[in-house]
Amino acid sequence: MSLWTARFAASVALFGAAAATALPARAADDLSLWSAYQNVLKPAKYVDLTHTITPHIPVWAGFAASTFAPAQAGADMEGMAKKGEAFTYGKDGFEATQYMLRTDQLGTQLDPPAHWAPEYPAIDELPPTYAVRPLAVISIVDQVKANPNYALTVADIGRWETAHGRIPEGAVVFVRSDWSEAWPDPKLATLKEFPGVTLEALKFLHEQRHILFHGHEPLDTDSTPTLEGESWLMHNGYTQAEGVAHLDQVPEAGALVAIGYPKLGGGTGGYARYVAICPPGWPFGVAIGPGDAPLPRSDRPLHFDQASGMRVR
Repeated sequence: MSLWTARFAASVALFGAAAATALPARAADDLSLWSAYQNVLKPAKYVDLTHTITPHIPVWAGFAASTFAPAQAGADMEGMAKKGEAFTYGKDGFEATQYMLRTDQLGTQLDPPAHWAPEYPAIDELPPTYAVRPLAVISIVDQVKANPNYALTVADIGRWETAHGRIPEGAVVFVRSDWSEAWPDPKLATLKEFPGVTLEALKFLHEQRHILFHGHEPLDTDSTPTLEGESWLMHNGYTQAEGVAHLDQVPEAGALVAIGYPKLGGGTGGYARYVAICPPGWPFGVAIGPGDAPLPRSDRPLHFDQASGMRVR
């Protein structure tokens, strides 16, 4: 057991003990979560598993292209931009951006079941308990090298558990295929064959291991004509992650994942951000440090570039 794992276990035990002996609300401060942060989360390494959304990333051909533009005043603003004029640093002291996002199925995503099944929760109806979960990463990289259309099987899950132990209940399981290494090549959205997850594997993960949700690097769960895996998930009240990145930079077992997404009313999809929280000695990622606030100043100011259709440095 590593020191980081031992500290994490001790912090969980401390939290449990504090909860068991808790005084009435506000009668005393319970600082056990602060201790867990200092001992476990502060020294950890953080790896972003998220693609950046730009106007040119791969997207299903059925959706129109997204565009970015400088935000314009919607009315005459006294001493500032007039209606129809873009806000500028020089004249207004600030700038803002208008995003014309033609779909909520864009980039790294969190699909709520309402994406396919309106009787189930939309993105804004997902519980806040999604915030932090154990992360298991199952690799099918070798299989995909031999067959680009390979899909995760129950046997693959069994091999992972032989090496790492049983997948924790309530965990997030990401399937590593390295498909995303070609991102953001638009051709990715046109591929008919890509790494997937079999329906049998999805049922096993949810019905036998009781995970929270699974995620994959491609923009669909599988390449079957009916998208059978995604259909089963959505119509049974499960969520899933799509377009996940950088799974080669996180451990297969032992990390956590922080999950964030906008709370769009009635949203049938979500632009998500996933961050893996890895042990302090992990070779990838960044640690919490003094550079987090204030953030560093750049000698290359952000500006809107017409050629790229977005703000760049």
